[in-house]
Amino acid sequence: MDAMDTPVSNNHTLAARDLRHVWHPCTQMHDHETIPMVPVVRGEGAWLFDADGRRYLDGVSSWWVNLFGHANPRIAAALTDQARTLEHVIFAGMTHPPAIELAERLVAVTPPGLERVFYADNGSSAIEIALKMSFHYWLNRGQGKRTRFMALSGGYHGETLGALSVSDVALYRKTYAPLLLEPLLVPSPDAYEAEPGESAEDVALRRLDDLRNMLEKHAHETCAVIVEPLVQCATGMRMYHPAYLVGLRKLCDAFNVHFIADEIAVGFGRTGTLFACEQACPEPGRKAGVSPDFMCLSKGLTAGTMALSAVLTTEDVYAAFYDTYASGKAFLHSHSYTGNPLACRVALETLNIFRDEPVLERNRQLAAHMAARLAPLRDHPNVADVRQTGMIAAFELTPDKTTRTPPPDDWCRHAKVEIFLHGIEHECLLRPLGNVVYFMPPYVVTEAEIDHMVDTAIGGIERALA
Repeated sequence: MDAMDTPVSNNHTLAARDLRHVWHPCTQMHDHETIPMVPVVRGEGAWLFDADGRRYLDGVSSWWVNLFGHANPRIAAALTDQARTLEHVIFAGMTHPPAIELAERLVAVTPPGLERVFYADNGSSAIEIALKMSFHYWLNRGQGKRTRFMALSGGYHGETLGALSVSDVALYRKTYAPLLLEPLLVPSPDAYEAEPGESAEDVALRRLDDLRNMLEKHAHETCAVIVEPLVQCATGMRMYHPAYLVGLRKLCDAFNVHFIADEIAVGFGRTGTLFACEQACPEPGRKAGVSPDFMCLSKGLTAGTMALSAVLTTEDVYAAFYDTYASGKAFLHSHSYTGNPLACRVALETLNIFRDEPVLERNRQLAAHMAARLAPLRDHPNVADVRQTGMIAAFELTPDKTTRTPPPDDWCRHAKVEIFLHGIEHECLLRPLGNVVYFMPPYVVTEAEIDHMVDTAIGGIERALA
């Protein structure tokens, strides 16, 4: 019997087969000699089910991608219909209706001024495209000395070499430093770093002064400033005030550099609005929101069903590449699966669900319930901070709350493993980021399921600290 024909058996059998050949991402495989791998065989709503019939509440939306639940019938039907029509076609010299309609729909819902859509197949690729496109824009405009990028400390934008080059994750930078570009790092407006008496907005405004100082020195060699709007996810769900985005847009205009918004994780309703950039308010009485020069989208774009990403940019950027082929100005980037019809059709159905259902209104109710459930943790002796932006919530564990002492690596490792194991034993998938426990559930989660998620995390804390 071929391996693909082998019937699903139990967790133990599948885990053993997995460890013989599969190499998992962001994982030390040696750990899984003692920490069981969890084989998932199906999903339904906010729940995942293993081969033994146990279920797990997906508290992390399967790496932040799932919006409307697993095996969503609307999305499954759209995918099935498209698979019967056109599964893929080369996207150079060819086009197809799902890609055309999706581009039109994305332009309609994203901030004003973003008029052109370039497709790829994952978030890191979207970042690579934005970086290359910004550099190439300046090259085509006769400013080839612009070769650097500014990024926030504590930022994360992906794990390809270009994306890592503008990320500030110590482990990655230490390991791959010889292969990376050197970014111009500016201090993050992370509200957790507030001085005594400072508000989140105060921190944002103070950090804008740091950005201005950096631009005064380096704008002439800088292509763009790249940020994750409102929430720096992978480095601990660090959150900041939207005033920073307002000031960032103004500074990029003043110093003539591009603004790249990485909305890969925070887009499509995670922060309370469809896109995080919408929460920046440039002036009282005007429509809220700032428009970046590049917006990178992925993850929730297909509600976690297909691999797809998109980079939206301005007509000005597009015009810098528009010339005869002999001019050499064409943008040089492609993927075999660029503009895949299956993925585009699923993305269209994702937008249809936002159109047809009160998703954002319901998310606000769920976020309020989550906030109420997490509020008592502010008094926990080992919780240094509880923070939330929309449907993203997190709390920070520390050995010493009074000093907010950063815990040592072995302390973080122990807490992370114990909380994960406690979650699995109590029907909940939790995956802490070091000493930060976070929640990012699918939007179909119920208030009762949020209660279960929070209660399980609290139990995991007590287990880890015992």
